[in-house]
Amino acid sequence: MEKENRVFDFGDTAVPTKNDDEAVITYELFDSESTEADKEHPIMVLEAGTNLPHHVTGMFLSPEKRSAFSGEKDGVAYNADIVKLDSRFEDFYRWLGENHIPVKISCRPTDEGFAVYRFRATNLRGEIRSDSDAFLQFAITRLLNSRPVEVSSDAEEEDEDLDDDASMILSDMGGMSDFLACAGNVLPSGIRKWAKRNLSLARTGNISNEEKMHARRALSIMLNIKWQGDYFEAIDPVKARQILDEELYGMEKVKQRIIETIIQINRTHTLPAYGILLAGPAGVGKSQLAYAIARILRLPWSSLDMSSIRDAEALTGSPRVYANAKPGLIMEAYMKAGCSNIVFIINELDKADSTKNNSNPADALLTLLDNLGYTDNYIECMIPTGGVYPIATANDKSKISAPLLSRFAVLDIPDYSPEEKKEIFRRFSLPKTLSRMGMKSEEFTLDDEALDAIIDYCSFSTGCRGLEQAAEHLAANALYRIETEGVKQVRFTGEEVKKLLGT
Repeated sequence: MEKENRVFDFGDTAVPTKNDDEAVITYELFDSESTEADKEHPIMVLEAGTNLPHHVTGMFLSPEKRSAFSGEKDGVAYNADIVKLDSRFEDFYRWLGENHIPVKISCRPTDEGFAVYRFRATNLRGEIRSDSDAFLQFAITRLLNSRPVEVSSDAEEEDEDLDDDASMILSDMGGMSDFLACAGNVLPSGIRKWAKRNLSLARTGNISNEEKMHARRALSIMLNIKWQGDYFEAIDPVKARQILDEELYGMEKVKQRIIETIIQINRTHTLPAYGILLAGPAGVGKSQLAYAIARILRLPWSSLDMSSIRDAEALTGSPRVYANAKPGLIMEAYMKAGCSNIVFIINELDKADSTKNNSNPADALLTLLDNLGYTDNYIECMIPTGGVYPIATANDKSKISAPLLSRFAVLDIPDYSPEEKKEIFRRFSLPKTLSRMGMKSEEFTLDDEALDAIIDYCSFSTGCRGLEQAAEHLAANALYRIETEGVKQVRFTGEEVKKLLGT
């Protein structure tokens, strides 16, 4: 079989001969909860007996021989045993040693030894290899983002800038194989086993090219997602309330319920067992509230519009036996977010259409909402859902099936009262419209009767959209008069508003 291209290709590299004696393990493992890699939070510590420079290029000895680093700078050779190693990087270190990969390390002296906090991929002359280094930084960042650890640069005396790991996408077989070897422990055990099976499947000569393509695509999807645990850091409830008040006026009961959820997360450090269903008339801010919750949780979000889905397979994906098979929309939500911990916003849950078999596509969400794991027909792997927080919106909750409704904590959002609509127009709709049109607040005023006329005009529609449309109409008229008549201010009366809005 033709040899696959590897991510790392350093040409002719001197490979140490294998020592048949038992390997000498010089380090002890330690666990770290730090989210940075620096002098105080190193990836490994080398023995203090060797006076290592800040930057030195070399290779790690084969793990079958001795756990040590051998390097050179300015004609001076350096050799140092590894005395401490972050447990999450043990596979990474072994992969570097087994493949004899040259690296430049950055280290600082400490009481325990030389703290190594950065690795750069080089050739044997010590020159940075940008293509290989991109992979190395991708793997390191993924390891540091998993529990227990995360990459951060020591800003002092660094001579190269690191590329953002987001620019690195694993797609070729060599790169995916290397990632599993050096950083496979960032994956949940079930996904790691699945990935190894699919890697073997993609390499076998007993299946069609089409099957190989699907296996490779599924691998690329899963390995490029940051699989995170279900532990969540505490959230400041005061800041959470500020975000809610910035986004929406009123809704005191709804906001109180959301803050209660935040307090629950702070106590358990896990997401609640049930997601949230925001039920209420159109235009009251359900979607805006969902985005505010994602902002509070500090999670990426992905949205799904159920009104446009006609078939459950659109959610669950299609089996790989089909030539045009692809993952479902739920899996695509993970792909877009790039990580497993997301806020999954399900818009218009009550508008999901039934299929010809009289089944509701929304029912395909049941396993996702049960928080027991989800299986996509294309991926063919149980996907952990402990970090997924579903937030659904609906205008009419009576149209949602009972099994689906029972999996949400339902928050009913009533329409705004006339007095609330007045405040929303004054404090939100009008200022936002004036800002968007480049107008100053003093250029547009209205008396109390004019405001009453606006509220009367919007009384036949729910929510705030009518208020925003009225503000747009009136502001545009005011701007026209300012520009064409030379006036500096337009003040609307009740009669003028009725005439303009047609009430």
